[in-house]
Amino acid sequence: MIVSKPVTIYDQDFNLWIEQTVDLLKARRFDQLDIENLIDELESMSKRDRREIVSRLKVLLLHLLKWRYQPGQRSNSWRSSIWNNREEISQILKDSPSLRNYPSTVMAKAYASARQGAAIETGLALETFPDISPFTVDEILDPDFWSALVEPLSNTEQSQ
Repeated sequence: MIVSKPVTIYDQDFNLWIEQTVDLLKARRFDQLDIENLIDELESMSKRDRREIVSRLKVLLLHLLKWRYQPGQRSNSWRSSIWNNREEISQILKDSPSLRNYPSTVMAKAYASARQGAAIETGLALETFPDISPFTVDEILDPDFWSALVEPLSNTEQSQ
């Protein structure tokens, strides 16, 4: 026998559910709250910021790699993307200081994805890009980190 979950306002009109939940919280009518869905939404909010950091790190790393390994293709669009993603990560970390160390914990995952993307977008061999990020998290998030990206690559770096 399959027992189906009853349809609630949460299922029918999410915005209305939020408004009603806020009203119930303000009125301190906790016994009338849809606790199950409220817990799910709060957990989702926490995961959303983490996903956003990973996503922004991937794009940031992708453009840093392209900037470094395709100096002849540099554009204001890449520069803008680098700036914008740094700014967005910075804002998330400002709003949620408890996530300050999170970029370090997901750096390897984000870099692996960015490395693949850089190979696809540039047409360069995957082996062109180091297996491990040539940038530290501090460098990646530093709005003034450009000097190492502008300087010509050494022969060692070019052969990686």
